[in-house]
Amino acid sequence: MAMPYPFAILLLLLVVPLSQGANQSPPPLGSLPVVPTLPLLQTLQTRAPGSPGWQAGPASGQPLRYMLNLYRRAADREGRPRRSRSLGTNTIRLVQASSHGGQPWAGRWYLQALTYHMEGQPEVEHLLRATVVYLPSLSLAHGRLLCALELVMAGEAPRVLLSPTARPRHGWAEVDVTPYLVLGNSSMGSLALRHVCVRAGRAGGHNAPVAPGHPFLLLYLNDTQAGLAPLAAEPHRHRRDTGTLAHDLPKYLREQGGEKSDCSLRPFPVSFAQLGWDHWIIAPHRYNPRYCKGTCPHLLRYDFHAPNHAVVQSFVHQLVDATVPRPSCVPYRYSPISVLMIERNGGILYKEYENMIAESCTCR
Repeated sequence: MAMPYPFAILLLLLVVPLSQGANQSPPPLGSLPVVPTLPLLQTLQTRAPGSPGWQAGPASGQPLRYMLNLYRRAADREGRPRRSRSLGTNTIRLVQASSHGGQPWAGRWYLQALTYHMEGQPEVEHLLRATVVYLPSLSLAHGRLLCALELVMAGEAPRVLLSPTARPRHGWAEVDVTPYLVLGNSSMGSLALRHVCVRAGRAGGHNAPVAPGHPFLLLYLNDTQAGLAPLAAEPHRHRRDTGTLAHDLPKYLREQGGEKSDCSLRPFPVSFAQLGWDHWIIAPHRYNPRYCKGTCPHLLRYDFHAPNHAVVQSFVHQLVDATVPRPSCVPYRYSPISVLMIERNGGILYKEYENMIAESCTCR
């Protein structure tokens, strides 16, 4: 699917906050400044529609609802991962099944063979565990549809009945299939299951043959390029204060005279809908990386988290050579962001990207 705007216009949107750019027409393409994209958008650009291999259409149905619920438990509305999340990883990939065989209904029974193909997974994503998610019970007009999963071994009849690892959550059950995907040092290939359901209800009741949704496979992966989002904020540096130059210089603190700095965080919201990406980026709807702006004080407080080099640079500017620039206002601490997106093959991907939102500023 083609992008609605040339990429050069997208770059303009990235350097003009929405509050300023919403009612302005873009200048001619030849006058656009050359600027880098925001870090998250630069990362996502390789997965955008129009990139090599893109085949997916709009996501819908049970897999999307399940992943949205998972996302809302793991991240807030702005995409910040919750401290209480228990995913244990930074990447979750949903793999859809391909079905094969003829008519699945035979009287009261529903039998459907399913195969999950996992070839071509990135080498940097290491499998931690894998589960198959399905609905063990589905309400009908007259009775219920009861379902189970069977593992299909190569060259054998289905013999292994898979049991849920825990009580169903909101109607969903998960079955751990990790041992069947990781055998020795072999890589993941494919997984074959049989989806078995039976109509249970009153003898005189009549139900139209309603096909249950296909179970889907969840791969819990550790992406060694993105890295796990930190579970706790970076600790304060009070243990190192006695070793900082600003703390040890004589009369340094008393000479500050209460000078205040306007170096601070500023908002910078970007809407995925405005970029034309909202049909494949499911959540969050907006990205606000924020940035630091302002003038650094002449004398840097020792609790300002400025490195010793910045303290020396400030003194050189003040007392030795005014052509040496003062330290710059830059981000000091960052937080990660969680993104839920549609993959080019139609799967759904949850991923946490580190160092994407500025949380505080310093001078360097």
